[in-house]
Amino acid sequence: MISKNALMTIEYAGKLAQKLSGGEVIGLIGDLGSGKTTFTKGLAETLKVSETVNSPTFVLLKDYPAKIKDHKIHFVHVDAYRVENIEDIKSVGIEDYLNRDDVILVIEWAEKITEILPQNTILIKFKTLDEKTRQIKIQK
Repeated sequence: MISKNALMTIEYAGKLAQKLSGGEVIGLIGDLGSGKTTFTKGLAETLKVSETVNSPTFVLLKDYPAKIKDHKIHFVHVDAYRVENIEDIKSVGIEDYLNRDDVILVIEWAEKITEILPQNTILIKFKTLDEKTRQIKIQK
């Protein structure tokens, strides 16, 4: 998909969010400014997260109440940008959220923690084409 602006990225994320049922791990890969956080905001909006979603760069992980249809779930946003080793991310409790049907786990900079990601992680790659245009590719 080619996104020509942030709104398109949010809409694309919303379409993906509508297909989620709980238990998914979504790994976002791309350079700084390539649209990962914007995409995450689109997922959160569609999953009825009422708080403002920002990258948890310094705390690494944030857990937000969310909904899929009428079912309460956890929308867990991880930012692995500052992770130096796998113990950094384990220390904030990421493993507590893996393999749970009541969690949608979204990980920015997922390439830094691939060794703990489940095999069925949905990988989404972001590439900056120009100042506003992004290429977004979903891999399973």
